[in-house]
Amino acid sequence: MKIIDAVCSVGMTGFYFDDQAAIKKGALMDGFMYQGDPVTDKFTAIRQPGESLSIMLILEDETVAYGDAAAVQYSGAGGRDPLFIAAESAVFFNNHIKPKLIGCDVSVFRKNAEYFDRLKINDERLHTALRYGITGALLNATAKAQKKTMAEIVRREYQLKSTVYTPIPVFAQTGDERYTNVDKMIIKEVEVMPHALINNIDTKLGKEGEILKEYIQWLRNRIIQKRMRDDYEPVLHIDVYGLIGIIFNYDYKKMFTYLKTISEVAHPFLLRIEGPVDEGDREKTMVALKTLREMIDADDTVHVEIVADEWCNTLDDVKYFTDHKAGHMVQVKTPDLGGVNNIIEALRYCLKNDMGAYSGGTCNETNISAEITTSIAIACEAKQVLAKPGMGADEGIMIVRNHMARELARIKRHQL
Repeated sequence: MKIIDAVCSVGMTGFYFDDQAAIKKGALMDGFMYQGDPVTDKFTAIRQPGESLSIMLILEDETVAYGDAAAVQYSGAGGRDPLFIAAESAVFFNNHIKPKLIGCDVSVFRKNAEYFDRLKINDERLHTALRYGITGALLNATAKAQKKTMAEIVRREYQLKSTVYTPIPVFAQTGDERYTNVDKMIIKEVEVMPHALINNIDTKLGKEGEILKEYIQWLRNRIIQKRMRDDYEPVLHIDVYGLIGIIFNYDYKKMFTYLKTISEVAHPFLLRIEGPVDEGDREKTMVALKTLREMIDADDTVHVEIVADEWCNTLDDVKYFTDHKAGHMVQVKTPDLGGVNNIIEALRYCLKNDMGAYSGGTCNETNISAEITTSIAIACEAKQVLAKPGMGADEGIMIVRNHMARELARIKRHQL
């Protein structure tokens, strides 16, 4: 089955692009917007609409395969590619990529994905968002050509031996509605929650971490009080964007003591802290997370895990953090890796090397990209998968859980 045409359309994502550098410098919320001017290249406001580019591959039988080019909420931060401008990318796609797609045989996925992921135009690789959308569409095309699910295509082409397909725990995020949206997650019994978006010291963390500590206490009590069954025990996963390192002046002992304290507050639930420290570059951040993991693992009384995020953007980064045991879990931040073939490789590498494999991404994606990466998470047996896009909780949970259920039901039918 070959591609006979390729069409693209400019679209929206489920959230916004946010200038992380400006927010970290103290930009204050003004309603749903931020006060002040952006500081990161290409941003025109601290918060601006998220953009996507929908890529449609027309196959010989007129079947249409979809993939969406999208980039993370905090584009341009932590070593990532610059802000993704969909209209500019549409012109680039039509001029340079479309001619290379037409005539491509989609009976296999991996070879095609690796070609477009590595492709250079004028000696430059494609923007990660474009690579993400193109390869996602190619995976969808192969699945449609073979009349299989995307999860089955991944298992077959990467020779994953397991024949058992199981649901993956879903990780939902509250956005700034960190109280109301927790109630939604409790009602729907989300397995991992609440992310909580702890990205400001004065309003969300506290200069000594006291605001976050109080929030974790509330969160723990709220689950126990409102859960419908006693055996509902979600993992508490909170993203702090490196701010714990800042308030404790990068003193490992103080950071460790604080992590131990909040893990005790979270008991009986396991606590995960994503991005406790960001040292400003890859190596220093790796060393910091490695040191914290070693301190935590040496103390049997501490029940907290730390998650690598910033400066862990590419497949090589994932391998680097995993090889050095820099954290207990790595977020495979799906759009940052470019080609979805890299997501597959990253999740497999984590699982083979004693690292928690978190198939993440961003609220700033689309339903299409969420479905594609959920299929990959199923195939690769990820430890958890992000509910995305959006920050309303309900929408992302619905999209990911429903797609997972459909995919598993189809696979079950194929196995009869």
